[in-house]
Amino acid sequence: MTTGLFRSATAAALLVASTSFASSQSLTMSSWVPPTHFIHTEFLVPFTEKVAEVTEGRVTVTILPAPLGSPPQHWELARNGVADITWGNFTYEPERFVAMWFAEFPNAGTNAEAQSRALWQTYDTYLRDNATFDGVKMLSVGMFGGGQLHHGKTSISSPADVTGQKFRMGGPIQEKLLSSLGAVPVAAPATKAYEMLESGVIDGSLHTMESVVNFRLEDSLKHHTIFPNGFYDATFFVVMNGAKWDSLSDADKAAIDAIAGEDLSAAWGKNFDAQNPAASEKLGAAGHEITAASPELVAAVNTVYDQLVANWIVAAKAVGVEDPAAMLAFYQQTYSALAGK
Repeated sequence: MTTGLFRSATAAALLVASTSFASSQSLTMSSWVPPTHFIHTEFLVPFTEKVAEVTEGRVTVTILPAPLGSPPQHWELARNGVADITWGNFTYEPERFVAMWFAEFPNAGTNAEAQSRALWQTYDTYLRDNATFDGVKMLSVGMFGGGQLHHGKTSISSPADVTGQKFRMGGPIQEKLLSSLGAVPVAAPATKAYEMLESGVIDGSLHTMESVVNFRLEDSLKHHTIFPNGFYDATFFVVMNGAKWDSLSDADKAAIDAIAGEDLSAAWGKNFDAQNPAASEKLGAAGHEITAASPELVAAVNTVYDQLVANWIVAAKAVGVEDPAAMLAFYQQTYSALAGK
């Protein structure tokens, strides 16, 4: 009798153990910034730790030691399951993510937390069911608090200063801005800026202030032109392979959802809100020239903005956005409310 009870208890314990083991998930994440970059140390690593915490260790995420592809490939890496989780820049696949262009226009704001929260709410309200985003679980979106104009050799403050200058840029909004101002846009990811500046392929580059420091460009870019509401912006994602997400238990999905979405988007923005002013202070202390864009240059950009919006409304409708103008207005109103403007 005792032996039978012992065997039953042992069998039950083994069943529980095997069930627990079967339900555990070890996920991989591909990231394309070095492990010293603040996105890695202050955003990705804390997220992986929280995933393990809220799922009581049933789901763990390992950041791979090297990226599994170039920055523009990271959406597909997740969608196809090459990596379970990736992060990246919507801007690097512009034709695919036309629906997101509205958040990359000039004057999108300089409060990255408010921007990122507003972008999540906009995605959740208008784009969650858009076919563009099929195949992945969106964990967060983000923005970086306003990109600015940086030059290696001279001050840029007026429209005439921009003419003929070659600037690295990352997407169609930036390309249109630069072309309309008479500059020469050169498409490349931010990770290529250093070698392009050193080889003389470009004269300047578009970045946030933090990016100048964190991509180690401060010796190559010493003149910084600041637009009060941002010259342009970029939109980012953290996504998980859809099938892998579906394989998680309902309890683990709920636990991860509770730390993702708007909260994870806010965490993205908070990091940029800490990094950008610190970078500005560092560059100023090093003797860099930090100049406000002239009213004439701001006005020239605003003129381009109007045409950008008109063109985007047509393009966004073609990719299934029912009312692009309403979506843009929603983002702007939500951002203003969150930023206290």
